[in-house]
Parts: sequence; structure tokens; C-alpha cells
Amino acid sequence: MKIAEIYKSVQGEGLLTGTPSVFVRASGCNLRCWFCDTPYASWQPEGKDISVDEIVAQVEEWDCRHVVLSGGEPMLFAELLPLAERLRGGGWHITVETAGTLYLPVACDLMSISPKFASSGPSAREHPHWSRRHERERYQPEVLAALMAEYNYQLKFVIDRPTDLQDVKRFLAEFPEVESQRVLLMPQGRTEGELQDRSNWIESHCTEQGWSFCPRKQIEWYGPVRGT
Repeated sequence: MKIAEIYKSVQGEGLLTGTPSVFVRASGCNLRCWFCDTPYASWQPEGKDISVDEIVAQVEEWDCRHVVLSGGEPMLFAELLPLAERLRGGGWHITVETAGTLYLPVACDLMSISPKFASSGPSAREHPHWSRRHERERYQPEVLAALMAEYNYQLKFVIDRPTDLQDVKRFLAEFPEVESQRVLLMPQGRTEGELQDRSNWIESHCTEQGWSFCPRKQIEWYGPVRGT
């Protein structure tokens, strides 16, 4: 399994914000969002192939019972299945962070799904191949339905502009069974200033709709650096 990094930090996003966790970041993604904050696992995938045994051994180095399997897109890798099974057998709580475009029957305690809108795609002029692929693959309703039916989940939407709020409503109209407390809106940004510019109107909208505002606390705590 190609791994960009394994590190211990504190979960900065979603329902488990504040939870000490070991992050296992797979390197490789089937999408190329223009705002991706981990380009070393997508646009320019770094890392090396590491066996499941070695990944588990590195996780065991930390006294921490929560593991986040992230990316990139971890669902690209069949090795995710034995890795999650080993971690589940060892008593770890497992979060899988995914865009919800691919399905694997992975052992998981929290499926953190971040659906992508058309507005997240790269420039068609600068990246025509990835622009077409992004639009073709970003929305897979059958996969999303399966993940939400089979797992405890959260829906984490990255919001860059007010029109994205309408995209959230259109998405949820397709999945009326989704409970409002599972819907989290997160501002797009890599600096505290960028996040703050969007946070006020996003948080206000969350209050109106009964959704949850999801600050990106890792930026506040550590800044836009790797390994956090």
C-alpha cells in the first residue's frame, strides 16, 4: 500500500474533533480537487509501498487507540481491507476518510465521507484530463448510498462559495434519509484568514438548516503544515 505519511496528531475535523489519533495517509487519488490540501497524496503522490505488517507496527509505536485511514483516497487500495481488519482485531477505533466514489467492505467505526461538487474540479483549460475525470467520477450515488447504509457516517462538505450551499441542498434532496446532525459544513482554506473569511456565513447557514459547522482546527492549532 503506497503511504505518504504516518503520524500522531489530534483530529481537527468532524465529529471526533479533539481526539488524539494516528493518521495513516494513503498516497494516490482518483480525483484532483483544485483546493486539495494534501497535494503530495494526490496531484504529486509521494511515498513508498509499505506492507500491512509494517503499517501496523508503526501504528503500535504510539499509545493511541484511534486510527484515521486517510489520503488521497484510501479506498483505491485493496490492502485497506486486511489493514483495517488487523487494526480492528487490535482494538483500534477506525475512521476512514473518503470522497465516497469507491466502495470496499472495510472494517470501520466512522465513515467520514466528503462528497465533491462540480465546483471542486480543476481547470478544464489547464488540466483537461483531470477535469473530465473529476466530473465523471466525483458523484457515485450507489456508492454513497451503500456507505451510508452500512456504516456509522458523517458527511463533510467543503464550502468555498455561497453557491456551494445550494449544491449541499441538492445533494441532500437525493438522500432524504440523512439526519441533519450528520451533515457538517467545513470552510475551504489553508490559512486562518481564509477560513475566517468563510466561517461566519457558513456557520450562520448551518444554524438555519440544523447542520453542524466544522472548523478546521488543525489549521488553527498547527498551521498549514504536514504531519498535523
